[in-house]
This record gives sequence, structure tokens and C-alpha cells, in this order.
Amino acid sequence: MSVTAIVGANWGDEGKGKITDALAAKCGFVVRYQGGANAGHTIINEYGKFALHLLPSGVFHPNVVNVIGQGVALDLHKFFSELEELLSRGVPAPELRVSDRAQVVLPFHKLFDELEEKRLGDSAFGSTKTGIAPFYSDKYFKLGIQVADLYNTDRLRLRLEQSLISKNILLEHLYNEPILQPDHYIDELKQLGERLKPYVCDTTVLLQQAYHRGEQILAEGQLGALRDPDNGIYPFSTSSSTLAGFATVGAGLPPYAMNRIVAVTKAYSSCVGAGPFVNEIFDAEADELRRRGGDAGEFGATTGRPRRMGWFDAVATRYGCLVQGATEVALTNLDVLGYLDDIPVCVAYKINGLQTESFPVPADLDQAKPIYTKLPGWKSDISGIRHFGELPDSAQRYVLTLEKMIGVPIKWISNGPKREQIIEKP
Repeated sequence: MSVTAIVGANWGDEGKGKITDALAAKCGFVVRYQGGANAGHTIINEYGKFALHLLPSGVFHPNVVNVIGQGVALDLHKFFSELEELLSRGVPAPELRVSDRAQVVLPFHKLFDELEEKRLGDSAFGSTKTGIAPFYSDKYFKLGIQVADLYNTDRLRLRLEQSLISKNILLEHLYNEPILQPDHYIDELKQLGERLKPYVCDTTVLLQQAYHRGEQILAEGQLGALRDPDNGIYPFSTSSSTLAGFATVGAGLPPYAMNRIVAVTKAYSSCVGAGPFVNEIFDAEADELRRRGGDAGEFGATTGRPRRMGWFDAVATRYGCLVQGATEVALTNLDVLGYLDDIPVCVAYKINGLQTESFPVPADLDQAKPIYTKLPGWKSDISGIRHFGELPDSAQRYVLTLEKMIGVPIKWISNGPKREQIIEKP
């Protein structure tokens, strides 16, 4: 019996989709347990290149049951558009299950996301405008609509009426926008609900039974530890917990079920969105790394925005692994660094003249400056290598040095964007 969580150690964009896709081959279930369509997981396989935003990353394996758990912000339009894209590109119809307790992202969540970012102007948080913050606000204000509510018209209308009371006051008096009527949404939501019905079930019972049968289950996280609202770079965080500790809550599994936590980090750093990024690099240095990164460069899978770039940050990654409770690490994009003579690594921060190796609270991050050491590069293409011992000595040394710095074994090394470009380190 085993539940493995695959989570990000940094700001997101670490390559979790590929790692989930690679490990899913030996699993019976892959579960999305938090977040929504506000971040993407890029996967390259025999069917082509895909950016999944809502569907679990096990959808390319016919043996996998892919589950959207109750902790997910379910955007129904995105769910169906992603599924249609898979089918149109020759991917066999995946096994999909959606929790009847999952809550639905509504059109006015996206509207309020856009209006608030516009109101904030230069102080905006860099939202993807997919409605995530307003969605989770409604969820914890007890105004959300669960999937099960889509099949009870009276309850659905009542839930919409309750939700729109305060929103219409904001629309009229804060945003100077027309007010909204509950009946405007009911027919569309009922139609979407009927379309979703074949996939809906009690996923808690489904996964608990699978766990007790001894099935292998992967819990797939979105974004990374530094975007967690409690432990990350608040307020430049997301609105749901990005930590492995939330996986059993958002998936409906018992806490004792999870016995393996794979934290994913890149061999350098990248970040989409606003907020502190201590080791950020700029200009030609950043452009070169961005251009070489990944299959088509470092650009957000959801927004298309150029990612902010930096060298490996041992301070942030060690902290990310700590709060994730990582039992092992997957290091991605090692092949990207093959053009460098020497590779900078951030080993500490300097804050107000004092050096620290501990990741500081957000209030101190703006004053933090990176302290670097340099490791020798390998100046060669390693993308075809499949065994750790066949990597150049400098590449092996780089991996082993990072492993020592973060204090968690690096078990997996991704050296290219394709599924087979992965090394399991002894």
C-alpha cells in the first residue's frame, strides 16, 4: 500500500508534470488534490506536447484512473476543453473521475479576478485571472457550489443567490460594473453538470478502497512550496495549500497513507508571477538561460509569460524540501546547463549585512541578496545518457553537491523534455 505525493520545492514550474507522467506508469491512480487551471504541467510523449492545467498528468496511461479530488477548483469549461484536445490529437479516452464534493469555478470568479487585478494596478499580484482567489474566498466564506449542487436546481439557485448578494454590492459600488442575476447562470451550469455526470462519483470511497487493496496512488500537486499561503512568500502565494501535507485532505485519503514525497526542483531556478525572487538574473544572462530551458524555452504553460530566471537556490530549495517533508528529490532540466563553463549556485543570503542559510520570512526577503559559489560545468550534451555513472564527472559532482546542500537524496534526474529522458540515480 503506497501513496506518493509529487510536489514542487520552489515557486512552481519545476517540471512536476513530466515526473508524474513518468512515475504514473506503475500506478493505478493519479489524483489532483488542490489548485485549479491557474498553472500548467507540460508533458511530451508519443502523442506530442501537451500543457495540462486541470486534468491529472496520468491521462496518457490507459491503465491509470485519473481523479480530480474535492480540494480542486474545478473549471468545467477547462475540464472539457482539455479532454477534447486529448481526444482530437489521438490520445485514447482516459479514465476520469471527479469528486462530487469538488467545488466549481464560476464565471463571476474569473470576472472578479480580472477586476481586482485591474484595480490594484502596479500593486497587482500577477494573477493568471482564472478565478482562483475569488473561488477559494467563496469556498471559505461558505458560498461555494459543489458538483453535487449542479443536480438540484432549487439548491443551486439558492447557493447562487447567497453568493451574489455581497458581490453585487462590490460590482456596483467598488468596480462600477453591472450587477449579476442568479438565473443567468443556472441553465449553463445544469447543462455542464449533465455533461459531467458520467465522471462524477464519491472519490473518497474510490481512493480509500484502492488504498486498502494495495493500489499504488500518485497525488499530484500544483505550483510549489514557496507559493503556499502559510509557508511561502505571502502575499505572493496561491490560495490553496501547495504542500504534500494537504494531499490526503484534498484527495480524501487518511494521513497515514502517504509514505513517499517526491519534491521536484530544477537544476536552476525559474518563476512566473510577482513577488520576491532573491537570485533572479537579468538581461542577456537570463535571456540565454530562458531560451535554452525546456523544450521551447522558459515560458509559463498557462500565461505564456517569460519566466523570471535564476541560478539554483540552495536556500530556497532546502526550505521547500523541509516544509514539503520530502523523502526524495527529482532534479529536472540538468541538460540545459551544458553550455556553461562554470555554474553559479546560491548558497546563502545576506540580509542587512548578516549572512544566513535559512530561508527568511517574507518581510525580510526584499532585503535579501544572494551569495554564490561556482561549480565547474561539463560543456557537453547529456540528453542521451540514461545512467548516472555515464554522466560527465562535473555533472555528477553538480548533482551530488546540490544533494548535500538540500539534505535530501536526489533520486531522479531529468535530462530532457521527453518521457524517456530520465535517470534513476542509485
